[in-house]
Amino acid sequence: MIHTAVVSEVIEPGAVLARVGDRRDGAALLFLGVVRDHADGRPVGGMRYDAYVGMAEGVLAEIAAEASERLGTDRLAVVHRTGELEIGEVSVAIAVSSPHRAESYEASRYVIEEIKKRLPVWKKEHYTDGTAEWVSGSVPPGTAGAGGARVVEDPS
Repeated sequence: MIHTAVVSEVIEPGAVLARVGDRRDGAALLFLGVVRDHADGRPVGGMRYDAYVGMAEGVLAEIAAEASERLGTDRLAVVHRTGELEIGEVSVAIAVSSPHRAESYEASRYVIEEIKKRLPVWKKEHYTDGTAEWVSGSVPPGTAGAGGARVVEDPS
């Protein structure tokens, strides 16, 4: 019952939540990561997510399977967005249901933390002063790269 996807269209939270749930479950949890209007003390006007989609879909499926195995629920749905996003738009949605709330919270937390560590998705913040930066993150294990580098673009 695990569902994962990397999509370029708007994420509909209700549709993600509808993918989980069972009569045996007493808990259903929906986590939404949304684009906020600031980062590191700077005003943000939007952002872009780029991905190596084929690899990202595989890694996302692995992460969800690990959460399922570790926490005893196969009722998970995880969707990550790519492309240009505006303030307030959903960048990631994680829905989990389980017999008890603890499992749902733990599974959701595991999924988002592993996404941050391992998912080959890159975020570029667009600041209101007209500049943009790729946000530093972790270099996935087994890949070459400098990691932590920040690129600043001058709009002129």
